[in-house]
Amino acid sequence: MNSQAQSVVVVLGANAEILLKEINETRVTLVKNAEWQEGMASSIRAGLNTVIKKSPLADAVILMVCDQPFVSAAVLNDLISTQQKTGKPVVACNYGDTIGPPALFHQSLFDELIQLEGDVGARKIILQHSGEVATVYFPEGKIDIDTEADYNALL
Repeated sequence: MNSQAQSVVVVLGANAEILLKEINETRVTLVKNAEWQEGMASSIRAGLNTVIKKSPLADAVILMVCDQPFVSAAVLNDLISTQQKTGKPVVACNYGDTIGPPALFHQSLFDELIQLEGDVGARKIILQHSGEVATVYFPEGKIDIDTEADYNALL
């Protein structure tokens, strides 16, 4: 791991048991989200609660999704350094026409993240704090793999 991030928490949902058999990685903390049917908010809560228990003094978290193949350590490091330079509580990726994950959230927003409900991601918090958001340009962030056709097109 070449990122400045100090730890990695991976939240597993619907297929957690299948995925656990395939993941042979000791450098990450795996969390099963028993409430995965609720949607993204439950995964954010599961991951953030784990971070808080594991590292109660964590300054920030970076929320990521699993379907962006071009996320790199450099992108994560850009998020971290931009937050350190700007002091903004949110640093999100700018894809050119929108902003989104990966996105860094300062600990001052942890309570708001934990209060998310339903199939709502952290974009709600980004929008609520739009005047306090810095961005990192990451045009490849708009490329995501949701289907086999997406994967084949990428190849």
